[in-house]
Amino acid sequence: MRLRLAVLAIALLAAGCAAPKAWERGALAAPEMAWEPDPLLATYREHTHLSKEQASGGASAGGGGCGCAN
Repeated sequence: MRLRLAVLAIALLAAGCAAPKAWERGALAAPEMAWEPDPLLATYREHTHLSKEQASGGASAGGGGCGCAN
């Protein structure tokens, strides 16, 4: 029973790592799929973050410099 569950888990994990097919790449390349769909707005947000936190880099980290959460 454990062997069957282990084989099933490995099969599910391997299936999740499949590369996208050629016809699926168009949907993945859509602007809505970008990490930052609007680069100008992302630049403004990063500038605000840097101005408020007086820090550089780590723009993806949450929380303020005082230890409080955003």
